[in-house]
Amino acid sequence: MLLALAEARIMHCHRLLQRRHPGLAASLGSELEHLLRRAYGLDGAGVNPAGTTAVASRRHNLLSTATVLAMVGLGWPEAMELGEAVFAGTDNLHGRGSVHRPQATEELHGLVELLAGIGLRCAVISNDEAAGIADFLEGEGIARHFQAFRSAEQTPRKPDPAAVLALCRDLGVEPGACALIGDANSDLRMARAAGVPVVIGYTAGWSRRPPLDPAFPQLHHWSQLTLGE
Repeated sequence: MLLALAEARIMHCHRLLQRRHPGLAASLGSELEHLLRRAYGLDGAGVNPAGTTAVASRRHNLLSTATVLAMVGLGWPEAMELGEAVFAGTDNLHGRGSVHRPQATEELHGLVELLAGIGLRCAVISNDEAAGIADFLEGEGIARHFQAFRSAEQTPRKPDPAAVLALCRDLGVEPGACALIGDANSDLRMARAAGVPVVIGYTAGWSRRPPLDPAFPQLHHWSQLTLGE
C-alpha cells in the first residue's frame, strides 16, 4: 500500500508540474522523480522500512515533497501549494475503500483475540492520521479490542516519549505496567525513554527486515510472543 501510494504521488507530482510549468518539467527530465524517490525512501528493493514513506506522518511527507519542488526551482509557497494538490489527488489510495488498503500481518488477529480474552488493554500509537488508524482497525474487525490510539494530529506525537505517557494515561495504566511492540528504532527508544519495561521490535511488516537495534529483543511472527503472569 505504501509503495503504491508513494509511486502515485511521484506520478501526480510530475503531471502537475508538466501542466503548470511545462518548461521546468522538460528541463528536469528524470531528476524530479529521482529526488522524490530518494525523499520518500524508495529504491530498487521497494520501501525502506526506516524511510519517510514508512515511518513519517502525512505532513512530514508533504514537507519532503515541497522541499524537493523548492530544490528544483519553485518558490516555497508554490511548492507547498503544489504538494498539497498532489496529496489531495492521491489520498484516496490510502485507507478505507482504497484498492491498496493495508492488511494485518499474519497471526495478528489471533494475538489480539488472546489479549482481549485475558483482559489486557491494547492501544495503537502511530504517525498515521486518526482516520487512517480507525479505518484500519475497523476494516480488520478488531477495533473493539483497542481501548485507545494516538495519531499524528495529537501532540506530543511520536517519537516524543511524552506521547507514550499520554497514551498510558488514556488507557488508565502506568508505563511500568506496559509493553510496546514497534517496527522502528524510534518507537523502541521512545518507549524505553518513557519507562516502558518490555520493548520488542517487530520485523515481519516489511519485505525486507527493518534495521532494528539488536539491543532490543525482536520477533518475526506473532506466535513467537508468549504471555506470562
